[in-house]
Amino acid sequence: MIDLRAQLESALGSAYAIERELGAGGMSRVFVATDTRLGRRVVVKVLSPDLGAGVSAERFEREIKLAARLQHPHIVPLLSAGDIDGLPFYTMPFVDGASLRDRITAGPLPAADAQNILRDVARALAYAHKQGIIHRDIKPENILLTEGIAMVADFGVARALSAATTVADGATLTQVGTQIGTPAYMSPEQAAADPDIDFRADIYAFGVMAYELLAGAHPFAARRTAHALVIAHLTEQPEPLTTGTAEISPLFSTIVMQCLSKDPIDRINKVLLALHF
Repeated sequence: MIDLRAQLESALGSAYAIERELGAGGMSRVFVATDTRLGRRVVVKVLSPDLGAGVSAERFEREIKLAARLQHPHIVPLLSAGDIDGLPFYTMPFVDGASLRDRITAGPLPAADAQNILRDVARALAYAHKQGIIHRDIKPENILLTEGIAMVADFGVARALSAATTVADGATLTQVGTQIGTPAYMSPEQAAADPDIDFRADIYAFGVMAYELLAGAHPFAARRTAHALVIAHLTEQPEPLTTGTAEISPLFSTIVMQCLSKDPIDRINKVLLALHF
């Protein structure tokens, strides 16, 4: 078995000291390290071997550089990128806090707290979209809570992964219609593997997350498999948000439901989303 930590330590050299492994997700293995020169803690995410096998490390790093330009109080910045024998990794600041998923698991959020979190995320999305960068994987796991604010992590990573991944004939994943994203928060156009998705896919995922926070349940909570969730995003209409909670205004409910429109054209404008939240 390959000792990824040892390989990572070799690749990073003396610049970073690996402290521990935080865990592994579907896309990567995550390590906490210390920047030895500046004394700050960082997170190092190494793409999983299965995912990274077809990735051009050089192109991935080039794409990550575009996302690294994002500088916003509600976005976790990307610091650097590299590779371990062709397996890409990237670094970002260590955020001392919990993910929104952790917070949801702990119990229902008061409506005011949920709205504050959503407001932070909406502002981050509006800023990034203005820079021409979409996330493509907005979900509670990628929202980090610290010091009373919410920060969006992994901005631009899904885009970099798509752009840097090729199949046998040289086409990108997007060109051949492979889905990138998380089924529970995937927009209909992502579910359909549309190669021309834009910022409105993020708006839809935001709407799913907002519904989950405010109603206390995912809009398609009864769908238990990835396939069933994808079908629901494509064909089913969620119950009106007001049926789940009476603590939000009709306008707020309307905005969230508009985010969940099947047709991207019908979703709320990114600027109006930030203004309303």
